Amino acid sequence: MTTAREIMSEGAECVGERESVLDAARKMTELGVGALPICGEDNKLKGMLTDRDIVVKVLGAGKDPASCTAGELAQGEAVTIGADDDAGEILRTMAAHKVRRLPVIDGHTLVGMVAQADVARALPDLQVGDLLEALSTD
Repeated sequence: MTTAREIMSEGAECVGERESVLDAARKMTELGVGALPICGEDNKLKGMLTDRDIVVKVLGAGKDPASCTAGELAQGEAVTIGADDDAGEILRTMAAHKVRRLPVIDGHTLVGMVAQADVARALPDLQVGDLLEALSTD
């Protein structure tokens, strides 16, 4: 069966937990992405930062994105997928946690990202449809 390593986008970049949200937003713009993994100084994932987080939790809350750090927005343990996990596990994890992007790790090292679009390109329509339905319901 197809693995995360086979369908992921390689070369995912992190935003450091001490970097400002403004710097994170600039990095998202440069990379053309809507989310970045938040990495600690120990190189372990601390969470994910999305463009929606920036709008709702920073701008909408009246916080200064230049003084707020990415780490302040990390919530609990990051939801990840192992590089050698199969497509079924990707689907289950995305559906269970209602996430559209998963950092792919090999051990503790970030090696890529699997996005909903990657899943759509790699898997049969029926499986993709089930995922979309799971992500769209509360």
